[in-house]
Amino acid sequence: MTGLRSKLTTILGSLGILFMTLGNTPVLVPDVSQDKISIKGDFNGAQLLLFGAITYPPGTRNRDRADIVVVLKGPTESIVLREKKQVAGIWINAASSEFRSAPGYYAVASSRPIEELVDDKTADIYELGLDHLQLSPAGAIDSKELDRFTNGLVDLNRRGRLYKNLPNTVEITDSVLYQARINLPASVPVGKYSAETFLIIDGRVEAAEIKDITIEKIGLGRFITNLSQENGFIYGLLAVLISVLFGWAAGYFFRKI
Repeated sequence: MTGLRSKLTTILGSLGILFMTLGNTPVLVPDVSQDKISIKGDFNGAQLLLFGAITYPPGTRNRDRADIVVVLKGPTESIVLREKKQVAGIWINAASSEFRSAPGYYAVASSRPIEELVDDKTADIYELGLDHLQLSPAGAIDSKELDRFTNGLVDLNRRGRLYKNLPNTVEITDSVLYQARINLPASVPVGKYSAETFLIIDGRVEAAEIKDITIEKIGLGRFITNLSQENGFIYGLLAVLISVLFGWAAGYFFRKI
């Protein structure tokens, strides 16, 4: 709590300066409880607190209609999605589609449901909500096929708790301070994340800010991950060697029983 109070004090001090220097637009000053999350061997998930404050120009009358949306997403990577099809009782790979930029994790927390805050066009522009997530196909693809594969990817990650809409989870106090808590599952991918905060008033995005977050493995997990990414040949060789050793040890143990 002491650290949170210190951050809030810093935010309010910054707001004072911004209030004196900026003109007629509201200002967001966001922060996060952790800008770096370390994953150890016993990691079973984490809770991220995203909070901040809003300042308004003098004479603002509609501040009581202010809403906040926070989008946490990352890391972005290319992905190939394959569709399974049953042929003669056997499941085989059928159609497939590649996306150039799909976030490994995507969560949207909002003070009210997105459909009550903005129209579909605005939601599409800012990617507010799973129904408005913009995925870039790697090649030409029919629009119906694109929708089918996009829905499939979203559904797959939703069931894995990696994609989620979180309406009514942002708390706003006195139209100035806000906070949201987002739970990260144990399977959250490592990499660079962005926490985008949007101030919405009467259906319009009035202000937006971004905070960067890093999720990384430490210890043996980090060594193995770095090895697999930087030297795939040695990683594969070690994986085969370890498998052989475990197989030999298991066989030796059972012969002794």
